Amino acid sequence: MKKVMFVCTHNFRLSQMAEGFARTLGENKIAVTSSGLAPNEIDPITVKVMSEIGIDISNQTSKPLSDFNADDYNAVISLCGCGVNLPQEWVLRDVFEDWQLDDPAGHSIEYFRRVRDEVKERVVNLIMSLN
Repeated sequence: MKKVMFVCTHNFRLSQMAEGFARTLGENKIAVTSSGLAPNEIDPITVKVMSEIGIDISNQTSKPLSDFNADDYNAVISLCGCGVNLPQEWVLRDVFEDWQLDDPAGHSIEYFRRVRDEVKERVVNLIMSLN
């Protein structure tokens, strides 16, 4: 089973969405974790927009990338463009992608939903490509 690390600077919006989708849609296909370079509390709006589509991420936590070993992962996905700031060992995994998605912070709930749906589409494509 492929192991995927989703990384975002703060691990509180985009990477949490990706982790939630990957856990739900990739169950028994991939193992998934998310982390951040400067982790923070998960954004409550992120929890809300995920719950609207039946995915509960309220028990997920924000974790520092430094708690993990790059050699344990096959794929690393940066969601916010922070890939340029990742230690080299993370960028050199079998699969490395930097999706550079928009941060929905400060935008309307509709904007959060649009970003959520884009994250879902990318996660679905990732799961298919890894299997």
